Amino acid sequence: MKIDIHTHILPATWPNLRERYGYGGFVRLEHHKPCCARMMMDDKFFREIQDNCWDPRVRMHECSQHRVGVQVLSTVPVMFNYWARPEHTYDLSQLLNDHIAGIVADYPDRFVGLGTIPMQDTDLAIKELERCVKGLGMAGIQIGTNINGCNLDEPKLFPVFEAAEELGAAIFVHPWDMLGKDRTGKYWMPWLVGMPAETTVAICSMIFGGVFERLPKLRVAFAHGGGSFPSTIGRIAHGFEVRPDLCAVDNNVNPREYLGRFYLDSLVHDPLMLEYLVNLIGADKIALGTDYPFPLGELEPGKLIESMPYDLATKERMLSGTALEWLNLERGQFVKYGSSLRLPKDQKV
Repeated sequence: MKIDIHTHILPATWPNLRERYGYGGFVRLEHHKPCCARMMMDDKFFREIQDNCWDPRVRMHECSQHRVGVQVLSTVPVMFNYWARPEHTYDLSQLLNDHIAGIVADYPDRFVGLGTIPMQDTDLAIKELERCVKGLGMAGIQIGTNINGCNLDEPKLFPVFEAAEELGAAIFVHPWDMLGKDRTGKYWMPWLVGMPAETTVAICSMIFGGVFERLPKLRVAFAHGGGSFPSTIGRIAHGFEVRPDLCAVDNNVNPREYLGRFYLDSLVHDPLMLEYLVNLIGADKIALGTDYPFPLGELEPGKLIESMPYDLATKERMLSGTALEWLNLERGQFVKYGSSLRLPKDQKV
């Protein structure tokens, strides 16, 4: 069984948000030809997407080709919209979350949902988090690596993490609004370099800020194999030891003590890096993640894990077991592997 914890989805349509909220900066879809659409930010082109980004039947067909039994659905990070007025991000979050919950309700053996919440407003964020978990039956939420420039150790964000722990909600941290974007516009560097650095800042903020220390039951997974964090943990830990006056300001526990306290997806594109991650934090903290359906992701889900010289139990753990633990779900909640790969008889792609 394969469970892909890192996949993104959008509704096929949504209201004109400029008209709905009275100002611009939001994404709209421009369906310009069959099975394709342009994501537009006002009149500026952002990305071309295909119907596998909104049609669950197409997704199930493609998953079946690669023997992926279950996808964990989350919105495309550009839809976070933390910059907008809180009441508008809250409204849009509800729209996006209702869409994902509807797909999960239609195909409960193929999809698991993660919600998005207005992180710039603590009260509204907790309100929508509770609705996601208690009302929509979602397994958790996806959040950005920073909230309008505030790192994840910001005191006003802690109540959201506290609520997530209390609710038993999983958190998936995905980079957005990358560091150094004024210097990295060329060569696609925000995605190649900025995203790994952004994720590293998020992990360090939660460690140094004492979030993991204060909330030991909080289940957090970071995208893209933890970005640059795994390869810089030596430097980070050394800095903590030689300059505690600068690093141990809010938490005096060595960063190495938190290895194994959070999860990473497997999206590292390199067998040597995956081997390093397994040695660093253990296979039981690594879950299959592909960034489906985007080209920077793993185009053949699970291929890297399956190519490694691990025993079956280790591969099985990374392909599904870790995901189930992070999501706090039981394998029995999904149908048997073989039957889960079949489309319903009345569905055609």
